[in-house]
Amino acid sequence: MSSTDTLLHSVVNCDRYPLHQPDSLAWDSVIAGIQRDLATDGCSVLKDFIHPTQLPALAQQGQQLAPDAYYTVSTVNVYNTDPNQDYPPDHPGRITFERGNAFVARDRIPTDYLISQLYTHAHFKAFIARCFAVDTLYELADPLAGLCLNVLQTDREHPWHFDTNEFTVSLLTQAADHGGEFQFFPDIRSPDAENQSAVHDVITGKTPEVVKHLNLACGDLQLFKGRYALHRVSPVKGAQERHTAIFAYTPVPDVISNVERTRQLFGRVLPEHYAAEKNAQRRDQLID
Repeated sequence: MSSTDTLLHSVVNCDRYPLHQPDSLAWDSVIAGIQRDLATDGCSVLKDFIHPTQLPALAQQGQQLAPDAYYTVSTVNVYNTDPNQDYPPDHPGRITFERGNAFVARDRIPTDYLISQLYTHAHFKAFIARCFAVDTLYELADPLAGLCLNVLQTDREHPWHFDTNEFTVSLLTQAADHGGEFQFFPDIRSPDAENQSAVHDVITGKTPEVVKHLNLACGDLQLFKGRYALHRVSPVKGAQERHTAIFAYTPVPDVISNVERTRQLFGRVLPEHYAAEKNAQRRDQLID
């Protein structure tokens, strides 16, 4: 067994998820199941993805990182845009929430931590690419947002929103005592239609029956199409924080986040962000 495979076996539950055997029958079977989930709900949860012997270290490393998070409380809308814009009276962009989550940036995460090793591992990236049916995935070139740890403290939540990326890969490293439930409505909008009426009904609680609910555990990996799915994390309750590692990949190289979004999440901006902003291009005409 190569050193690369040894590392993978020590981190991933390879008996259940054979990342070390690409294109084997077992590998293909796992991929097929994930792709069915993504086609149906835009979401697939890989329960017990991390090897059980590594769960204590995974949680402990997240706890060590959490104090380095950039904490801020802000008033936002579902699109992370200015809610004071000239929206029509019934537009969902007029509805505001309090966002009190925090992020540890990539340059604060040691390269020998489990989430760093996993994020950069070639077999893991190839596996995720196949799950989302793309040829190749690249690590986000952003020096802050490529890999980060999301921290939700007691009574804080990540309110209703859409992701900037078309898909998201995340790993729960510590569950809250109570609350912190992932809730979503898949494909509520498309590249060509915001479907504002349906968005308004969900975020105002008029259609609770359409919302799907997930309670994740430490070591669960989540693959999610968040660009078109409305989603949130409900308020955390109890003394224990909710920690989630977020792995950012793109199907094209050299992608860097925009200046304003970077400042919101990390409280700082680097020269790379300003340079990338000059050449930024939108791939759709959605609000955020």
